[in-house]
Amino acid sequence: MKRLKKAYYYLFYKLYRWYENVGSFAFWSDWKAALSLDVIAIFIGISFFTYYMIFIDRYFRLGDGKFLLIGYVLLIAIPNYFIFHSRNQWKDIVKEFDLLPKKKNRIGGWLVTGFVLLVITNMVFAFYLMSQIDWAKYR
Repeated sequence: MKRLKKAYYYLFYKLYRWYENVGSFAFWSDWKAALSLDVIAIFIGISFFTYYMIFIDRYFRLGDGKFLLIGYVLLIAIPNYFIFHSRNQWKDIVKEFDLLPKKKNRIGGWLVTGFVLLVITNMVFAFYLMSQIDWAKYR
């Protein structure tokens, strides 16, 4: 569990550093990094739900799904606020990972990039699979 927490913090750190290096958009990088983590988690949840509908239960419906989506977003966003912003913990996280050797940080950057691309690709693939189904016979 401790390694998972450290990986989550490192993902935040690399997103934070990426937003800091973008140029003229270097303001509120901590909030943008946390929002990016929220979006990544939402993408993962939506893709798993999509796979569930494709492979396990094609008749499963959530009604209109608005309240579930709002609840899911809050379930992700509220803990992230307390993890990173409630007492400016993000500053300690950035300081901790700034001390890593340059080579280790570069390798970590490639791993984070790969993970983010994997999440996005997974989401696109899940929607592609969903588009291949004739949903008319499941209504």
